[in-house]
Amino acid sequence: MNLQSALEFSHTILKDNITAGETVIDATVGNGNDTIFLASLVGKTGRVYGFDIQQTAIDTTQQQLLLTGLQAQTTLICDGHENISKYVTNQIGGAIFNLGYLPGGDKTVITHGKTTIQAIKTLLPLLRRGATICIVIYYGHPGGNNERQSVEQFATKLDQKIFNVLEYQFINQVNTPPRLVVIQKR
Repeated sequence: MNLQSALEFSHTILKDNITAGETVIDATVGNGNDTIFLASLVGKTGRVYGFDIQQTAIDTTQQQLLLTGLQAQTTLICDGHENISKYVTNQIGGAIFNLGYLPGGDKTVITHGKTTIQAIKTLLPLLRRGATICIVIYYGHPGGNNERQSVEQFATKLDQKIFNVLEYQFINQVNTPPRLVVIQKR
């Protein structure tokens, strides 16, 4: 078996933890790949809430959902993930973040540690037992390392009696390979 990339491993973790009918969060919709993945996991009886601050990302994802027939169980919201609490208050089975910038988009529009941590703080009490938040951190761009440090510092301080926290990364690869931080409610 080959070792998985940070993104592939995040999908493996989510696939093993999310069940049909659950509510889940795609905190950074981007081009829609994670939204489609989550929608396939929760099925027609579940709900995916997808957030992005860029209307382009929302529009691209909406088109992908229409093509795959997964739009019925998905709600896309053009708003920052720090505002999740305005839209979701019920228990969730998992969440994913892909931090950085929109692939193929404006590289000056990036995620930030302050808003990402606010979103994570909002999601933690909503997690059901055994549910996970997967945070894929792309940090090889201006501002990315600051966000990486903020997220990692926050995650290391989570109470180990309530949460397990894992960091996964390749340490011998060049060009700042993405890191994965996984928070699981015990």
